Amino acid sequence: MALSITTWNINSVRLRLPIVVQFLEQFRPDILCLQEIKCQNEEFPADALRELGYDNIILHGQKGYHGVAIVSRLPLSEDHRQDYCGMGDARHISAIFEWSGKRIRLHNFYVPAGGDEPDPAVNPKFAHKLKFVDEMKSLRADAEPGISSILVGDLNIAPFENDVWSHKQMLKIVSHTPAETDGLLEVVSRGGWLDLMRQSVDPSQKLYTWWSYRAKDWAAADRGRRLDHIWSSPDLGAHLDSIEVLKEARGWERPSDHVPVTACFSA
Repeated sequence: MALSITTWNINSVRLRLPIVVQFLEQFRPDILCLQEIKCQNEEFPADALRELGYDNIILHGQKGYHGVAIVSRLPLSEDHRQDYCGMGDARHISAIFEWSGKRIRLHNFYVPAGGDEPDPAVNPKFAHKLKFVDEMKSLRADAEPGISSILVGDLNIAPFENDVWSHKQMLKIVSHTPAETDGLLEVVSRGGWLDLMRQSVDPSQKLYTWWSYRAKDWAAADRGRRLDHIWSSPDLGAHLDSIEVLKEARGWERPSDHVPVTACFSA
């Protein structure tokens, strides 16, 4: 029995609904996790997705910005939203689904981007990001007895050298500074998580999920970053078949600057 889960920062689900529908019709993942939906719950285009067979939808929306959603062909239960940093931002949602005799808690995150200046003393957005990551360090993959875990989302940090186009030039750029990368790797180690993308793609190989809107020709420049992640509890690692980064979606009509990333599992 196969399972596929996709994570995608869609950068406004209403604006980019046509490419969401295009993706779901073409690739049919079992579960789609969206970040930065930029709408309140009642504004989410649920009917259009239900028409495609995604009848199970849980939302944590917010007016104007942020917002996360889980859209599933599998039943979802025990949904939960956590207010990281106590700011009232819609940046986390989770739910439990069942697959191959396992109960699995699926977390969907949208970590703050952090602004442009990597100095928490002068940039409150960067300070917020570091605090958010620090709070994530208490999230364990084995937090619930008898329940496996998967964590996906736009974590806005590229932790390894080959997660960015130039490690040397990016060291002082928000998303790849040591304060961020060390913090995220501590989240992984403390929580007992597996980085499934780097399990599938050797760390010696470049791996990107985001290409800036600022590039005149994003494909030619190919100055990407791996900002989107898929992690799991150790028991699911052996079930991973592949990670698929749909780079072509960056060139679709009115694209997000992030592309869909899909983890495929087998029983």
